[in-house]
Amino acid sequence: MDKAEKKTGPVRIVGIVGEGSVSPLKSTPWLDVMLHTAERLKWVDEEFEMIVFSDNFVKSEDETVKHVSNELDRADILVAVAVRKEGSDNWIQSNSQNVPNIICFDSSLALRNKLGGSFVETKKRGDIFSSLLPFSQSKKLDESVEITQTVFDAWERHNSDDIRFCLLVIINAYIKPVSTLKNLRAKGFSTLNCMVTNCGPQILNCLLDPNCRKALQCLNNCSPVDQVCNYRCIASYESKYLEEFSLCVLQKNNCLELDAKIPEKPYVTPMAEFRGEKLSSEIAEDLFVGWLGTLEWSWRVVAGQNPAYDQFPCQYQLFYRGKARGSFWYEPVFQVRTLEGDLVWRRRKYRVKRGKVTGTFHFSVLDNGVVSNEFWTIVDVSDDLSWGLFHYHGAARVAGQSYTGAVLVSPDGQYPAEKEKQRLISALDRCGIKEWELFNVDNCSCENAPLGIPDGSSLHSKIQVHGQTHSSV
Repeated sequence: MDKAEKKTGPVRIVGIVGEGSVSPLKSTPWLDVMLHTAERLKWVDEEFEMIVFSDNFVKSEDETVKHVSNELDRADILVAVAVRKEGSDNWIQSNSQNVPNIICFDSSLALRNKLGGSFVETKKRGDIFSSLLPFSQSKKLDESVEITQTVFDAWERHNSDDIRFCLLVIINAYIKPVSTLKNLRAKGFSTLNCMVTNCGPQILNCLLDPNCRKALQCLNNCSPVDQVCNYRCIASYESKYLEEFSLCVLQKNNCLELDAKIPEKPYVTPMAEFRGEKLSSEIAEDLFVGWLGTLEWSWRVVAGQNPAYDQFPCQYQLFYRGKARGSFWYEPVFQVRTLEGDLVWRRRKYRVKRGKVTGTFHFSVLDNGVVSNEFWTIVDVSDDLSWGLFHYHGAARVAGQSYTGAVLVSPDGQYPAEKEKQRLISALDRCGIKEWELFNVDNCSCENAPLGIPDGSSLHSKIQVHGQTHSSV
């Protein structure tokens, strides 16, 4: 990290994309995906500057060739995506010799990956990462091998968060520290000493429990900042021993010495009115409560944007007012297909408090021993409650992880009608989200969901849902 800590000023990235190439993200052109990635990098740091070109400039006779060449002369990273034309790869090889970091995805085998000024080889360049054959066995190249594996593993998941993550990992390792990736910097002995001193019984209980032991082994195989990999391990093997372990090691003693803040960007504005009436806090809470009372749930998730938290099958949302005055609760119920192939139900319980701006809320949850705090915004809900869009920023502080996401919801888990398309696109735009970023949730086999809310809870206070008159259960 010595070199990375010396870098000041903008981080300059040049993206070159194969002309007409199509991504696996709902067949969206790679050019559009990478242009959107450039915007999303700015949410992390305004000094992360990426300029993206189609490789058709190679055959042009205007100033574009010179422009791309000038950009490469000052670039910190070159990322090539789906560049397969012989003329393009020859031009890139000739004009990128001074670029210290080059990463090539789904591209010509003639293009070589370079990190920290040294070339690293994949066994089969441009394909899914299998094994790396470094040119030397130096420690520097060994580290590059590990980083390249993290990058290619993330790329193969084909989602917008992981595409950005690939670039952030390279920036963090070779250019300058990235605050959201501080978990990559291990603390070593102080961590071990903290764990043994403060959490001996919890560690022993976890190691003696098969599920908890599997969870630790699984987490050990994940990059510390790979939220998709980490949360899948946790959701697959959760147990009371894992919760006690995490509560002691992370939440109570912060043995990893981590900190993460809720992201401020993108700034998302809540809806201003509902059914022609100015949005109040009571109406906003009623919109969360949604269909509960008429149905057994408030909403079902149709699609989500976050690859770690929004992709689980059969997601039910339960929002309700608690017995205590002013209390409001959120309980998501969802399925997890564990890493061993079993299908299990999971449930969480969030405390919800109103934000300063009407239509925004603060959520907090203890999830397997670690507290996550989230800031939710009601972006839009149709007058007939046929669909809604909720956005969130969040952080699990002591796990060193921050995140953003959004969920599209409806009463039956079906996509909104075509006539709602333009309004939905507009709502997504306010979140900085493209429709092609959403994961469609599998709502096929959702029988026997463990639904239900506590006796004495109350529901709507202002709005009516299909003639519903009762407000408590």
